[in-house]
Amino acid sequence: MRHTVVERELELRLILSPDRSVPVPARLGYRSDDPYAVHVTFHIDSEHPVNWTFARELLVEGVFRPCGSGDVRVWPARADGRGVVLIALGSPDGDALLRAPVPQVSAWLERTLRAVPPGTEAGRLGIDGALDELLAR
Repeated sequence: MRHTVVERELELRLILSPDRSVPVPARLGYRSDDPYAVHVTFHIDSEHPVNWTFARELLVEGVFRPCGSGDVRVWPARADGRGVVLIALGSPDGDALLRAPVPQVSAWLERTLRAVPPGTEAGRLGIDGALDELLAR
């Protein structure tokens, strides 16, 4: 089975306070061989980029309504008269609140949904083929 990769470079905003934010270059990544997950790589001023992986469904739903609990929460909002999606990330190393423009995130998500439509993810994992091969031995 051919694997599809859908990536997009994007500038997010790290919210420092209600009236202050800084740009954070990021890359959104999706792979059809890991169909339930989205990967976000933040290029911050450190030796290594920071990587986060969470459910694609969380980002899809978060564009429309608040969702998530625990380490990753996503919800829609408005900033400067524009639609944005807020992403709250929590880890033992600290918390971050990021703002992303809805048009770019939605366009990228649409490409991932065309690559692997919702409900077809399990078929992309290759579990059935691997199980058949194992049982044939």
